[in-house]
Amino acid sequence: MSKEIWEKAMALQDQLVTFRRDLHQHPELGMEEFRTADLVAEHLRNLGVEVRTGVGGTGVVGLIRGANAGPTIGLRADMDALPIQDQKSVSYTSQVPGKMHACGHDGHTTILLGAATVLQGWRTKLKGNVKLLFQPAEEGPGGAIPMITDGALEDPKVDAVVGLHLHNDLPVGQIGIRYGTTNASTDSFEIKIIGEGGHGAHPHSSVDAVVVAAQAVTALQTVVSRETDPLDSVVLTVGTINGGYRHNVIADQVVLTGTIRTLDPKTREAMPQRLERILQGITQAGRARYELKINQGYASVSNDERVTSLVEETGRELLGGENVVIIPRPSMGGEDFAYFAQKAPGCFFRLGSRNQEKGIVFPGHHPKYDFDEAAIPVGVAMLVKTVMSFQERW
Repeated sequence: MSKEIWEKAMALQDQLVTFRRDLHQHPELGMEEFRTADLVAEHLRNLGVEVRTGVGGTGVVGLIRGANAGPTIGLRADMDALPIQDQKSVSYTSQVPGKMHACGHDGHTTILLGAATVLQGWRTKLKGNVKLLFQPAEEGPGGAIPMITDGALEDPKVDAVVGLHLHNDLPVGQIGIRYGTTNASTDSFEIKIIGEGGHGAHPHSSVDAVVVAAQAVTALQTVVSRETDPLDSVVLTVGTINGGYRHNVIADQVVLTGTIRTLDPKTREAMPQRLERILQGITQAGRARYELKINQGYASVSNDERVTSLVEETGRELLGGENVVIIPRPSMGGEDFAYFAQKAPGCFFRLGSRNQEKGIVFPGHHPKYDFDEAAIPVGVAMLVKTVMSFQERW
């Protein structure tokens, strides 16, 4: 079966590369993936797959019904691009100013379409169903929850879900697996420090919001360094500071924004109170006031042991044990695959896409990001083999 899967995946290589490059030239941001969704739906319909469009906004759901009764597995790919100017010198550079596929989502979409092509052709072999989840807005505002709310995991109910992400930290031909927590939660905050403005020559008659804000930035770092278990990773980053009018005016207001990344849900729950306490003390000492807003982002991604074990075994059978890497630490990056994995046991794994000789080394969200297209048939083969293994062993 592995040999046959490889042959099918490799036979699609040229067609899939062409499709991927078309997507790469025409990137669309979250909830704007109209062209991408139309192309995906058209391809699925041409295969004879049952298709729903407009799911959770611009999402597409395909359903492959196996000829034999059995469980349903969901395969997820994200479709959106990023607001980044493409700086690569390749024939398929983005044609849309200020937008590019800088995180491999064009590859994820292409790989899932390749897997759909193989699996639809093998309907008579399938012992169950395959849900194809083409998700919008992973980079924001988040497309997983709208799709779930719109019934993407129902009728038939999804029993397990699998997703992959291209990664340039692994070479082509390898996959990365991690059990348990694999990605962090991603919350953001806005802090407004409110003082009293005045002349820069008379600081005693005003309340300097800049000074208080500077103290707050420093003090907030103690949440990580002195209030968090060293074995429980937390990131608190102040990303922007905005305030002031000119060199001789004491600012009456400064706005700080940033991100909080946590792995443990209990730690995540405790963070707002920790920020409040520090801000209360700093602003009271400086005779200022503050306003704090915390916006909850994606939850942390937790891989189910049984599904992850199935993906690991699939990788060892298909790629060889030496090409299955057990990832020692979770990523502090976020992923709204988390919500699919909350509704059904799931596994989110990494697909190697690095090629040093071709200069394909840049990380996701870099303006020169690209991935080695040799990873496409590897991804197709992994998804197809995972489906077949799942339906045999679940």
